[in-house]
Amino acid sequence: MANKNRAQGQSLLSGAMLLMMTTVIVHVIGIIYKIPLTAILGPVGRGYFTNAYEIYTPLYAISMAGLPVALSKMVAERMATGKYREVHAIRSEARKLYFITGLAGTVILWALAWPYTHSSVFINTPEAFWSILMIAPSILFACMMSSYRGYYEGLRNMAPTGYSQVFETIGKLVFGLILAKWVQIHGLAQFKAGQPVYGVVCKNGEEAASAIAPFSAAAAIAGVTIGTILGLLYLLIRHKTIGDGITQEMLLSSPEPEKGKSLRSQIIRFAIPVVTSSLVLNVTNFIDAWTVNNRVLAAVHKAPEVFHKMYAAELAASNVLDKDIKSFLYGAYGVALDFRNLIPTIIMALGLSAIPVLSGAWATKDQAKMKSAIQTVLKTTTLLAVPTGFVMAALSEPVLRILYVGTNAESTISISAPFVAIYGIFALILSVSTPITNMLQAIGRADVPLKALLIGASAKIVCDFTLCSIPSINIKGAPVGTIVCYLYIVTHNLIVLLKETKVKVDWVSVVLKPFAAGALAGGVAYGFYELFVRVFPEGAPGSRMAGFTWATLLSLVLSVLLWVVFLGMLRVLTSQDIESLPKGKKIAKVLEKMHVIG
Repeated sequence: MANKNRAQGQSLLSGAMLLMMTTVIVHVIGIIYKIPLTAILGPVGRGYFTNAYEIYTPLYAISMAGLPVALSKMVAERMATGKYREVHAIRSEARKLYFITGLAGTVILWALAWPYTHSSVFINTPEAFWSILMIAPSILFACMMSSYRGYYEGLRNMAPTGYSQVFETIGKLVFGLILAKWVQIHGLAQFKAGQPVYGVVCKNGEEAASAIAPFSAAAAIAGVTIGTILGLLYLLIRHKTIGDGITQEMLLSSPEPEKGKSLRSQIIRFAIPVVTSSLVLNVTNFIDAWTVNNRVLAAVHKAPEVFHKMYAAELAASNVLDKDIKSFLYGAYGVALDFRNLIPTIIMALGLSAIPVLSGAWATKDQAKMKSAIQTVLKTTTLLAVPTGFVMAALSEPVLRILYVGTNAESTISISAPFVAIYGIFALILSVSTPITNMLQAIGRADVPLKALLIGASAKIVCDFTLCSIPSINIKGAPVGTIVCYLYIVTHNLIVLLKETKVKVDWVSVVLKPFAAGALAGGVAYGFYELFVRVFPEGAPGSRMAGFTWATLLSLVLSVLLWVVFLGMLRVLTSQDIESLPKGKKIAKVLEKMHVIG
């Protein structure tokens, strides 16, 4: 009976919450990782680190795009119709495809590393070359990981995905920081001994730091590759020891599976529009990185005095050389990108959990389950993204000060904070995009996101090219195109999803009420911070144990508590919402007594 239940899988919210919890753990580890990492690398080294990620991410996503979604969708459909032997056959064929695409992605990234970093046609940042070489093998290992993750997601078991992410991130943290610090210590020892620093003769400490930064960044990013190896080892061991929950009796009762060639064709046929969509998105991000880097560089060459005036304090505090201004600003923007991706990455679990649920409902034409799945995703996304986004916007600068005061990145706080605030305000739009795309893929309309993406991406590139080349705007123009792009994509895709599924959403209870509660929480956070920061003593300069820290933490606690109150006042949650969670019935009884739910 236990095996049968395990094969039947988790509910949408149960699986999503498990994956969200592990994702939160991953991001907490990531924040812990990024603070000392940025302190070790400094803004310039962080810029090289971000440059490597900008080319790695497209190839990584393209290598894997479509296959995890296709695998999850096909497995869920076969499970819903009792074709258990075909489930195993699909997994076998998918593993072969993952290995081929992962290996191809690694080889292509190695081949692109030199022209991408050394040519003026691309980013023209040779120092990022070594970082790209170090991160390339992780594409192969990550693809092999996803062959297990996509399979178990189709079985509605999110635990392997979540726990493997934790192993992967811990590996990145431990090995990335150790290697980066070792390279920095070794480089400084060379400089103090009067030797060339990694082949470069340096006259002073600033030149030595500039020479060390590319290799320290490469060492840090090698931790990413080691992390993917650890995550893959966990999945291999887990599958061998625990299995997938499909019993021998279930296999004997299922029909003969289709031939491998037919299954491969189905996987590839479904994956093509998803891969194409990912290709467009990530090529757009690639062009976006190139456009922002080159247009900011052009703006620096056009009017350097504008940059020296606009960022005088920041450039002086970090002793930035003129040739490194562009990388310095891009590194500051990279800090904000960590926060931009924080909420959407956590909420992405909803989309992954919705694929097997919606695929099964679509295969059996269960209209009630389709409506329930769509409304659950929209409501939960709004519940989580709006309060966290608005609070992030309200407290962007003090949070960055807590994280980076006293480090090499302290001088970039004033640059990064406005970006963090912008992405916080638009967190709902950024967060709901992927779950809506996943739901369209679950019902076989993977072509729809591609069409929307082509238009949204074009608008994004035009905005970047136009705004970032204006010296008075420069890097500040980067988020504008992103917001315009996602506004169009979400609007278009949601309209098509509701039309295809014939689902009518209760917008007041699903979106409006949770949005209002979240917005109020953000307003509370801002108001309390402005009050407390005037009450608490300022503290020693450069110390985290200062008034702004206590004001921030207390504001966060009060905003969460009052958010719960607002949920009750607006009757946002229902007993059905809570009961779908793990231990939901017990939680619902407690909340009913507290008058938080109706």
